[in-house]
Amino acid sequence: MPDVTTSDFKFQPYWWDAAAPTVIEGGNLDAEYDVVVVGSGYTGVSAALHLARAGRSVAIFDRQDPGAGASRRNAGFIGRVLKKSYSDLSASKGNGTAKAIYTELEAAYRFTLDLIESEAIDCFASRPGRFIGATSKGHFDALAADLGKMQAEMGFDYTMVQAERQREEFDTDLYLGGAVIPESGCLHPGLYHKGLLDRAIAAGVAVFGRTEVEEIITSSIGSNEVRTTRGVVRARDVVVGTNGYTTKLGWFRRRVVPFRAYMAATEEMPQLLLEKLIPRGRTVIDSNTNIDFFRPAPDSNRILFGGATGAPLSGHEEITIRMKAILDRVLPDARDLRLSHTWNGYCAGTFDLMPHMGCNGRVHYGMGYNFSGITLGTTFGRKIAGRILGEAGVESMFASSVFPTMPFYSGRPWFLGLVMRYFDWRDRQIARRGS
Repeated sequence: MPDVTTSDFKFQPYWWDAAAPTVIEGGNLDAEYDVVVVGSGYTGVSAALHLARAGRSVAIFDRQDPGAGASRRNAGFIGRVLKKSYSDLSASKGNGTAKAIYTELEAAYRFTLDLIESEAIDCFASRPGRFIGATSKGHFDALAADLGKMQAEMGFDYTMVQAERQREEFDTDLYLGGAVIPESGCLHPGLYHKGLLDRAIAAGVAVFGRTEVEEIITSSIGSNEVRTTRGVVRARDVVVGTNGYTTKLGWFRRRVVPFRAYMAATEEMPQLLLEKLIPRGRTVIDSNTNIDFFRPAPDSNRILFGGATGAPLSGHEEITIRMKAILDRVLPDARDLRLSHTWNGYCAGTFDLMPHMGCNGRVHYGMGYNFSGITLGTTFGRKIAGRILGEAGVESMFASSVFPTMPFYSGRPWFLGLVMRYFDWRDRQIARRGS
């Protein structure tokens, strides 16, 4: 693809240039650990770090090299929102519940930033704000109504940007204004995950990459037998944090909906062009349910962007061509830029569009983040560790005895295309309200 890619093009995450996953095979297994963690993403590593520092013996098992999954593939956006808007939650669950959920999201956001600071993790964490571009007048009005309600009831700040001032935030004519969320942040997800993992290992956590957990069997006395491709170990407690990479463990497979997300990085560009394309350096998403998103790279003059989530793209050529088409459509002044990286990875949704944490006996879990994995994964890991340690103050609005599935679903989302078409239809209905 010489017309759209650089000569040193890589089909791998841009983040891996600074924080590539490394082979960690972990040596010999012990016969027993206090806690076994399944999955080396933010949830698992956060839980393992806090448990090890409390004196527990902890082992992490991952089917891939630690860091090869979504934790070092995502966009690096951090905020305090869900896929379900505040207004939708208020309508379905009541104002009190919506407020409690969004209060916890705010706390998770603060906890993650505080953890980065206290652990001195150098991951370019910053708070440039987020711009949400309205794809229609109807979307603009809906966005203003939702953010207005959130400000009145939660005190969260925002500013609406009218269409005539659109290019002060983002250099496109596709959006009809939008909203600025000044407190939202971003980071380098690869370096953040590497920092957490390094500190967990330093705390004594045993990490076993390329080792899949095939089954967890709970005995009548409450301990767990964990069967892996490397052997069998026992553990009093197990933490499952596999999210979109849940390939075994059928109870969890039936409750998360994995889907592929796609991203790309442009080649480096002159500073003046970058400032023209994203003048205020914010992260940018659009108002559609299935979003396009953009951000400046934290460590070079590039734009990192993504879209076409859930599309059945196959092979690096098809992914790269689709990503270049998104860039050219949204940012015409970036048409001459080639792509240096494209990649994909698995996220996980749920049937109620809500993240979940909880436990079955002494098997604890946190997953189904619906694009909120950095802050909620980090926080769920800490809360799960607190539950295992018997600490107070680890309650969560996301901890429920109900983690929904659907009949005959076994982990293969055959319905994903229909869901995406429904989202597109819903966006068109919102757009018509403003016409």
